[in-house]
Amino acid sequence: MRTHVLFATPMLVASVCLSALAAYAQDLPPYEPVIDPANFVAGVTNPYFPLTPGTTFRFQGTRDGVARNDELTVTTETKVIMGVTCIVVRDIASTDTEIVEKTTDWYAQDKDGNVWYFGEDTAEYANGLVTTTDGTWMAGVDGALPGFIMKAVPTVGDAYRQEYRPGIAEDFAEVVKTDAEAGGPSGQYTNVVVTEDTDLLDKAKFEHKWFAPGVGQIGTDGMVGGHHEIRTLIAILATQ
Repeated sequence: MRTHVLFATPMLVASVCLSALAAYAQDLPPYEPVIDPANFVAGVTNPYFPLTPGTTFRFQGTRDGVARNDELTVTTETKVIMGVTCIVVRDIASTDTEIVEKTTDWYAQDKDGNVWYFGEDTAEYANGLVTTTDGTWMAGVDGALPGFIMKAVPTVGDAYRQEYRPGIAEDFAEVVKTDAEAGGPSGQYTNVVVTEDTDLLDKAKFEHKWFAPGVGQIGTDGMVGGHHEIRTLIAILATQ
């Protein structure tokens, strides 16, 4: 799952602390989630990660100081993965002059309200041509399994896999705050959940993500692939 950007900027102010996630990840039990399609519901309504079809989230940010834009669109499409009907979300990242990445993500919510991440189809571009599809994975294929993108009731100290394809996608998250205050172009928020994300395949990766109730993700700030990436939500649009 690629989150391309966020806030080391004055747009967002949230106090976070360093976690023990790296230590947690060093002694992991076998990952064997039970995926029963009957345990999933139609739609994704978790207040910290709502996905309403026909909605576009518009982000602005930087990568190593170079401006980037993201448009994340919740489509009306669905995809069945491991017997579960997932919502299809498309994310397009661009500079002022060209598209640099296109990603399609698949999400589903269980009856308890947890939102699961079932994979992504991602491609990076240069001069209009695909340069890599590294990071692509789908649950149920080549040993890949879904992980959580948002718990039903986020609690400080919760630590969980976000994605799992051995050697390809192994991101983790830990909830470090549930009462943060944050503000930016899209509004002022309270009771914001802050997660701290790492990657077993990229020990240099370290991100903070902010999730506002009733809105979803409002920003990201961290190191990804050796690049400092920042993303801030600036608008939510009804596209359909």
